[in-house]
Amino acid sequence: MQTFRIIQPTPALKPFIRYYWILQDKTSGIVSQRTLPTGCMSLVFHRGERLKVTNRNELQPHSFICGQESGYSDVTSTGDIEMIVVVFQPHAAKIFFHMPVTLLRDMNVAVADIENPALCDLAHRVEDSENHDTSIELIEDYFYKCLMSGTPYHLPRLAEVIRHINKSSQTNIRALSDIACLSEKQFSRIFSENIGTTPKDFMRIVRLQRTLSIMQHNQGIGFAQLSYECGYTDQSHMIKEFKLFSGFTPKEYLAQYYPVSDYFTFGK
Repeated sequence: MQTFRIIQPTPALKPFIRYYWILQDKTSGIVSQRTLPTGCMSLVFHRGERLKVTNRNELQPHSFICGQESGYSDVTSTGDIEMIVVVFQPHAAKIFFHMPVTLLRDMNVAVADIENPALCDLAHRVEDSENHDTSIELIEDYFYKCLMSGTPYHLPRLAEVIRHINKSSQTNIRALSDIACLSEKQFSRIFSENIGTTPKDFMRIVRLQRTLSIMQHNQGIGFAQLSYECGYTDQSHMIKEFKLFSGFTPKEYLAQYYPVSDYFTFGK
């Protein structure tokens, strides 16, 4: 039996946390899934058996930070699944980890490997907690304490930049740096340190997620129209980008999966 829950954070944490999701799966068979870049970093707690990242031939840590991803991953269950995942707003993860999150790109970094005793203690308490509601309470208490020291002055600017990217299928670095009131050089540096990837690559990931969202809600759309609405140069450009991030052409992907945009569906 599989259960999946999306939980919204408290209003005070919503500017920093998009949502939490909880997955339990106690089916006897092996569960496999291909995950695509979402544009958001996450904090993962395994309360059951860990997942294996088959294309890297490695087990996920018990508790870990998942950095920005530049490509797909194939994950497979190794037993009963029970996991709690915090999905951060794209610009907010650095507040809680106190490091340039570019260092975490394409990595699953174990909480135990980070010099953060409070985060390690949280991981142990979440793994040992009685139920999921208690786990979420522990997680939110930890985040509240992190925010007591204040937030960086540029955070509202980055939040506005992200809102602009989400609304616009076409934009550029100059327009984004103007929104942030920074030079293009300053903007690219601060963006990468806080979001975990370059502005250009982040916009490409959001465009992928926009493509999935339109495919999800308009299943009869033609690929030429889809490429136009998502801001690709042409249909061949869309197919090339989609395959780079997912390993499939859009047609191949639709033959195997129901399209769902994690970025545009579950949290804003």
